[in-house]
Order: sequence, then structure tokens, then C-alpha cells
Amino acid sequence: MTFLEKADQVIEWYNNYIGVYAVLLMLLPTGLYFIFRLKFLNVTKLIHSIQIVAGKYDNKEDKGDVNHFRALTTALSATVGTGNIVGVSLAIYLGGPGSIFWMWVTGFLGMILKYTECTLSHKYRSFNSDGSVSGGPMYYMRKGITEIYNAPVFAKVIAIVFAIATVLCSLGTGNMAQSNSMTQVFHASYNIPKMITLFGLTFTSKYITATIITGFVLMVIVGGIKRIAEVTSKLVPIMAILYFISAFVVIAVEYDAIPAAFSLIVTSAFTGTAATGGFVGSTFMLTILWGVRRGLFSNEAGQGSAPIAHAAAKTKYPAREGLVASLEPLVDTLIICSLTALVIILSGAWHIAPDNNTMTVVGMQIGLDKIGIGYMATHVVAIGLLLFAFSTIISWSYYGTRAVNYLLGETYIKPYNYLYGLFVFFGCIWSSDLVWSFVDMVITFMTIPNLIALLLLSGVVVRETKLYFTAMEKIKITSAKK
Repeated sequence: MTFLEKADQVIEWYNNYIGVYAVLLMLLPTGLYFIFRLKFLNVTKLIHSIQIVAGKYDNKEDKGDVNHFRALTTALSATVGTGNIVGVSLAIYLGGPGSIFWMWVTGFLGMILKYTECTLSHKYRSFNSDGSVSGGPMYYMRKGITEIYNAPVFAKVIAIVFAIATVLCSLGTGNMAQSNSMTQVFHASYNIPKMITLFGLTFTSKYITATIITGFVLMVIVGGIKRIAEVTSKLVPIMAILYFISAFVVIAVEYDAIPAAFSLIVTSAFTGTAATGGFVGSTFMLTILWGVRRGLFSNEAGQGSAPIAHAAAKTKYPAREGLVASLEPLVDTLIICSLTALVIILSGAWHIAPDNNTMTVVGMQIGLDKIGIGYMATHVVAIGLLLFAFSTIISWSYYGTRAVNYLLGETYIKPYNYLYGLFVFFGCIWSSDLVWSFVDMVITFMTIPNLIALLLLSGVVVRETKLYFTAMEKIKITSAKK
């Protein structure tokens, strides 16, 4: 047994018996706590959140690197990735259709968690020597916990632990998981042979793919957050429209079965589903675990990644940026993941697909075949995944640089970028099992300390919320008098 195989066994043991239960026991209760303490803010202020993103409250004079829209698209491009395609199919394959219900629960609670962590991140952000912004959980852990509890040692330790976990997670969640899925799906979709001969020399095809993807990633990430925001603000709408249209077509073809699909999702969420065909089958607990597990991977709410991007937004109100962030799980999990799930369930692909990697393609093919364009399914899924994954890779590089900057200083950012590129390469050539095991492990390393910090600083969030909406009321009164 090789070292990598032994490492995979140890990581899998941790994921199955420690990590997933620790996150489950913390994520859902924490989300429920904030939902009630903030009086369902994610629902009652939804229209206001959309108005902020639309630019209604933008002010060029406010300090920061990017506007609300670009902060949102940067964070969305990091969360909208393979989890929306591969993650959904894996949840259904291992947890049954009921796992989608628990993904919805994770997404709904995730809206308030994103609001909480991004409000804190903006409040406790720091400015670098060049005027750029650094923020995220490590900053509100160190500054906030020290300020409120006068516990500088604990604050420093938990912040360092989180920052190290962020670096690891950037190499796994936002990097190898994406490049691995890009390579696997692209090669399978287009039947690329294992070996390719060029100029009389024979190469392993995955090494060629890895070199190309790594080259493109490095070209983008050396530009920093402003170039990342510029690229992702264009990529996110394109990939969303492409995938949305195709999924809507498949769903529309099977529109009469939509009520039954929703019924299946809800009922099997509490009963589990018996094994059938290519579906592995599940119990009630597996249904919850895989729903929450893939839901967290998809929207990253409570994980602490998005606050790093939202700290760069131009606004003087932390709660305003928190409201912008609350839209991410709505778009990512409650909309995009639901589209993928409906494609798989309505088409019956979850019964007949040989494995989770082909579920979405099979579902698209079945649906699009009914209008004579089934041949498009492979291209839609492969190209959609390429765009989803690439935008996630370049956005997560920014998260990693902020953590490196916090731990070691600005001079280590450039070396980190090259290390990041190396792990893009590794993700393309390593086995999927090892990559995804590593991803699930490092997600828990980020999420657990972040949730602890959110609970400790809940009073700050409530105070910032009241300050913001009090200010908004004063603005309305002043405008009315004029």
C-alpha cells in the first residue's frame, strides 16, 4: 500500500466518524440560533438585499477594493462550482433524493450564516500598505474576541488555526476538487485517450490537460482581487445562463412530474430510500449527512470563505455587505443545485446512471432527447462544469492569499500563488477518491472554529444590524422631508 493510499484511509476514517458529525451538530443549531435571533432577516430583507446588489446604495467614496456586485460575483464564483453538478449527483447517489431536502435546509440556514460572518468580516477588516483590504474570520476572531472577551491568547490561536485551515482548504476545496472534476468530466465526455502522441513524443493526456489548466490559472491569479473580480463578473453570468437554459428545458419537458419530484424529495428526506438500480441506497441518517455534507461544500455557508471576499466591498456599513452575502446560498443551493437535482430526478437518471459522475449528463440527455437535441447534453455539462470550476479556482486563490498574508505577510503571497498552481496540477492527475477525501476533511477544519467565533460574536452582529437599519430609517425620513 502506497503512502497516498494509507493517507486516504486515515482521512476517510476522520471524515466518516468525526468530521461530518462535528459539523452537523454545530452547523444546523448555529443556523437556527441566528435565524431566530435576527428574526428571519434573510427573508424579511430579501428585496433590500437585491437593491444593494443592483447598485442603489453604491458610493465611490467608500473605502474598499470592489463594489457590492463584484464582491458578490467573486464570492459566488468561488461557491458555484463542481458542487452544483458533481456534488448534487453524489448526494443523490449516496443519500437518495431526500438528501436534496437537507441541502435546502443547509442553504436556507446558510443565508443567515453568510449574513453573520460577512457582517463581522467587514467590521473587523484591515487595510494593507498598498491600500488594499484584508479581511475574513481570522481578523474578526483576533480583533473581535479580544475586544469583547479580553482573551488575546485564545483569539490569536483560533485565528491562526483558521488561517492555516484556509490555506489547506484553498488547495483542496477551491483547487484540487475543481481541477480534478474538470479533468475527469472533460476526458470522459470527449473520450480523450490516456496517451497522446505529439511531435513524435507520447504523453499522458492528463498531464497535458493539467499543464494547460495550470497555465490559465496562473495567468489570472497574479493580477489579484481586481482582476479576479473582473474575470468572475463576466464568467458567472455566462455559465449561469448556459446551465439555467439547458436545465429549464429538461424540467419543462417533464413539467407534469414536478409535483411528484418535490414530494419524493420531501418524503424520502425523513424515511431514506431503498437501493434500486445504480443507486447505492440510504438510511435516514445517511440522507441527512450527505445532504448537509454536499450542501456545505456547495454554498460554503459557515465555512468562513466568503467573508474574505466580502471584506473588500466598498461600504461603510458592515451589515449592508452581510445582506449582499446572504443572497449567495439562495442562488447557489436553493436555485442552481435544485435545477441539477430536478434534472436528475425528473429524467429518472438517478435510477439508471451507472455512477454519480454521469447522472447529470444522463439526465440532460434524456430530457434534451425529447426535443431532438440530446447530443447537446455532453457539451452543456462539460462546458458548464469547466466554467463553474475555473471560476472557483481563481476565486479561491484570493482566499488563500489573504490567509497567507495574515500568517506570513505580503511577501509570501507570490510564492503561494505558484504553490497554488502546483496543486491545480496535482488535482488533475491524482485519484478522485483521495482528492475528495482531502476536501471533506479540510472543510471541517475551517468550519468548526468559524462557527465557534460566530456564536461568541453574535452580540456584535445584532448591534451592527440595529445600527444599519436605524441609519436606513433616518435616510428615508430625510428623503421624505425633501
